[in-house]
Amino acid sequence: MNQKLASKKPKIDNKVPAPSNELLELEAKYCSWGDTVHYADKLNIFKAADGSFLYDKAGVEFLDLQMWYSAVNFGYRNKRLNTALKEQIDTLPQLACQYLHEEKIQLAAKISRRNEMTFEEKGRVHFNVGGSSALEDSLKLVRNHSGRSLVFAFMGGYHGRTLAASAITSSFRYRERFGHFGDRANFVPFPYCFRCPYDKKKDFCDLYCLKQFERLFETEYYSIVNKKTNKCEFSAFYVEAVQGTGGYIIPPQEYFSGLKEILDRYGILLVDDEIQMGFFRTGKFWAIEHFNVTPDIIVFGKALTNGLNPISGIWAKEKFISPDVFPPGSTHATFSSNPLGTAVGLEVMKVIEESNFSVDIPEKGRYFLNRFKKLQKKYPQIGDVDGLGMAIRVEMCEKDGYTPSKELADRIVDLGLSGDLSVGGKKRGLILDIGGYYKNVFTMAPSFYISEKEIDLGVDLFEEALSKALKQS
Repeated sequence: MNQKLASKKPKIDNKVPAPSNELLELEAKYCSWGDTVHYADKLNIFKAADGSFLYDKAGVEFLDLQMWYSAVNFGYRNKRLNTALKEQIDTLPQLACQYLHEEKIQLAAKISRRNEMTFEEKGRVHFNVGGSSALEDSLKLVRNHSGRSLVFAFMGGYHGRTLAASAITSSFRYRERFGHFGDRANFVPFPYCFRCPYDKKKDFCDLYCLKQFERLFETEYYSIVNKKTNKCEFSAFYVEAVQGTGGYIIPPQEYFSGLKEILDRYGILLVDDEIQMGFFRTGKFWAIEHFNVTPDIIVFGKALTNGLNPISGIWAKEKFISPDVFPPGSTHATFSSNPLGTAVGLEVMKVIEESNFSVDIPEKGRYFLNRFKKLQKKYPQIGDVDGLGMAIRVEMCEKDGYTPSKELADRIVDLGLSGDLSVGGKKRGLILDIGGYYKNVFTMAPSFYISEKEIDLGVDLFEEALSKALKQS
């Protein structure tokens, strides 16, 4: 992988820094706590970033193994992508979205042509700003096509926190204080083999979870289908091919092909949420490609612009999004295809086309997994290690290797954020993210350009934090 990163560590000017404690006092008084900052007990103020690292105000180096929830797949301060943004600022920085610019057209064409080559389906792209907004656009497509509002979604699934997106996200806490402004999804168990909801074993279950879903269509009394007409009350099934916030859970290879057969039988659309896993996080352009099915709609965002400017979007088969069925004004957002975002997105697509990610990312992912599997043999508290490409999961448990341990995972995160780890005699920090059904899973999404040396550093820092956390218990 050839990446044009900034060649040297970013300079941090500490000549007249505002004291961190003063800034934190201001934050506590004037910033809303409604975002996710205060999930962590240890708060940091970061000053700079480069490659796979963040730097705090004191210049302490933090290796980032979550890269803004897989938004910065191509590394911090990626020189090539930053240059594309700067050039656009000096050329066409703003343009109302009712007018056209070249980068929007080229970006939509590149995504659509890739999908046409991969899935043998013609389609179109519609842009928006954030992932939740794109998700809502997909709901409009679904309802417009089917005339129905009910959808299936997975337990453990996460699709955003707008009112409509939270209705199909399985966590009740996102809806608890705000009520319902739309139909809640019918949530179906995800094939989470390490913690099978049906208490089955993967090697002997014969996809029992899929058969349980299929049983819902056996009789009208399960409130899903009219057996006389074979019409279904549900319009779509919203899936993540690899669950993101749910804990980077990878389903059995045959699951989605079996699911798609059932959905096609009853005219239910398959909507694939690739917001976190898209753009080669799993070693393929879309994670769904691993499972040999063609989705009807794909929702994407995050890494398309490497976190530099929010652009999200949907791709849909032609019959769901053609101008005849989805005419002008069907949906709109002021900044939906802004030229800064589309310029960076177009450059990201060019980087992908010129790279060998389909080989390099699985290779690095295997190296990462092997390092963690060796650590797993040493620490029984590491209950499960799995991954697909550079989407790595490490599930923390009690000493029995199965009982979830959120407390241990939280202690490890806090130790990483303290910036007081020491590998190689140098004070360092470690950035980790927690997900999973029991908030005990480290969901790791490192930069695609992370080196083997940095992978080794990450695992060594993780082991030091784990060792310290166990001593605190």
